[in-house]
Amino acid sequence: MRAQNHQPPFTLRCRVYFEDTDAGGIVYYVNYLKFMERARTELLRASGFAQSQLATESVLFVVHSCEARYLAPARLDDELLVSADVIELNRASLRFRQQVRRAADNVLLCEGQFLVACVRADSFKPRAIPPALFTAFADMCGVNQSSVGE
Repeated sequence: MRAQNHQPPFTLRCRVYFEDTDAGGIVYYVNYLKFMERARTELLRASGFAQSQLATESVLFVVHSCEARYLAPARLDDELLVSADVIELNRASLRFRQQVRRAADNVLLCEGQFLVACVRADSFKPRAIPPALFTAFADMCGVNQSSVGE
């Protein structure tokens, strides 16, 4: 189910370190994906769900697919604002819209969407998102839970 009326996206602040840059002194493209992964992880943590605890309950989230657009470079020492917004919620998957902006001037550097699947930790087979977590995601994106299909 697509999000309806949702709250502002979760935002993580992070800094660009030397290890994040390429020989040209700009953030290497794949590192934007790492920044976005961290934002999704911290969104879970801020909602009361640590990935380490979920794994002990045989719950893992894996990226099924992603799409990214690179618009402007980030450089060494830039402070970044990395957002994670749930825009679609299904029984065993959810879609995030994410953006990376430079904090100093709010310029959009990179944006993307990620389809994330919930799987069993022991078999990596799809499983339903646990009810408490599903409710938290539904609250984030303003989805009426009774309208979510199987």
